[in-house]
Amino acid sequence: MEIINRAPSFKDARGEITDLLENENVNAITVITFRKGAVRANHYHKHTTQWNYVVSGSIRLVTQTPGESVREVVMRPGDLVATGPDERHALQGLEESTLIVFTKGPRGGKEYESDTYRLEVPLIP
Repeated sequence: MEIINRAPSFKDARGEITDLLENENVNAITVITFRKGAVRANHYHKHTTQWNYVVSGSIRLVTQTPGESVREVVMRPGDLVATGPDERHALQGLEESTLIVFTKGPRGGKEYESDTYRLEVPLIP
């Protein structure tokens, strides 16, 4: 898990412009909604990197890289967290929430399951 802190690239009286990703090839951009308590993922990808950006609500993200301890963070609006290849991950909506996922690797449309490996023991039951 990589917590990414982004500062605005431009700011004036009208508001701010913040670049979430720079110099990355993205294969899919996906909007995911959560109802309070809903759990998603409990899987990993062998070839895919995901950047998770919270639009609204709050989301618990639990990850584990092989051979390392479990890590957990509560994401809030404006938070951007990346999960990389082989990093097990699970997300739970702590309230009604919306997440945008930017994906590098097979993930979108018909490719969704081609690089998704379900966990036998979930990170979030």
